[in-house]
Formats: sequence, C-alpha cells, structure tokens
Amino acid sequence: MTLPRAYEDQLVERAKVDADAFGELYGHYFGQIYRFVYSRLRDQDAAEDVTSEVFFKALRAIGRYKPSGHPFSAWLYQISVNAIADHYRAKRPATSLDDAIGVADPAQAVADRVAQSDEASRVWAAIDSLPEQQRTAMTLKLGEDLKLADIGVVMGKSEGAIKLLIHRGMIGLRERLDVTTFDRGEA
Repeated sequence: MTLPRAYEDQLVERAKVDADAFGELYGHYFGQIYRFVYSRLRDQDAAEDVTSEVFFKALRAIGRYKPSGHPFSAWLYQISVNAIADHYRAKRPATSLDDAIGVADPAQAVADRVAQSDEASRVWAAIDSLPEQQRTAMTLKLGEDLKLADIGVVMGKSEGAIKLLIHRGMIGLRERLDVTTFDRGEA
C-alpha cells in the first residue's frame, strides 16, 4: 500500500532534513520491504539484516532521491534488489522446513503446514532457478503484487519488457514444476 502521492512527496522532502519524517517512511514501508526481502531469502535473520541495510542505504541516499512519478516504494525495491544480490554474492542461505513451519498459522494441522510449506518451497525453488531478471520480475509480481509499471521502474525496464520476463518466467516455472497439459486445463 502506498501513501497518497502528494503526501508521500512532501514526506520524502521533509525526510531529507527531518529524522522523524524518515521514521514515518520507515514505519510505513518496513513491512512490505521486509516481506519482499524475506520472500527472496526465506531466512528471518538474513531478511532482517538485509531490510535494515536497505533502510540504512535509503537514509544515506535520501538527499539524492528525486520523485519520478512512481511511488517511493519503487526506489526502496530497487535498493532491496541490489541488497539481496549483494547478500547472495556473499553467501547463499539455506531454507529450513522447521523455520517455514515456525511462521505458519499455528491453528493449522501440522501435516497441512508441512504439505503447504513443501509445495511453497518447491515453487520458490523453481523461481530461484530462473535466470536473474525473470526471478526478480516474478518475485515482485507474485510475491509483492506490484504493478508491471512499478516493476519496470524497479528493474529499469519498460512495461513490455516486464510482461515478457514474467511470461518467460511462467513458462520456465511450468517446465521446472513439470506441469502437465492436464493441470493447465488443456486435457
């Protein structure tokens, strides 16, 4: 969820000189940036560290930020994509089924949580195996439900290029997950 554009622009301008204004931006966008980072890393400690780094980098660079007609969150996603890439370059984290169950709904039966977690892990593993550009576009679309235009801003590409990346990503997912024509309703 984004703030009203005019208010957000004013808040960003104030944040360049006022720590409280930056704190308001942090409070508003922390959750969605954390979810995006966590969806890519699937490790709570690493996601917390990378998210903190994203906001630290944003704080250091806010003076150079110029509104571009896109939500402020698009700029934060750009920083996030770079921070995630830096993290993967340093060390690729392992995902634990126990960790995934730990963040699941405790009211759900354990067997259901394990099956759901296993399927989600399988899908995210398939997304992780896509080429980097497709992987980023798919994560921003499926994991964050961003609009194609906003994904384009984050990735520095046109909306048409993003559509193509997502289309190719879906084809790659179908191949990796071995989805049959019956599963797609083409029996």
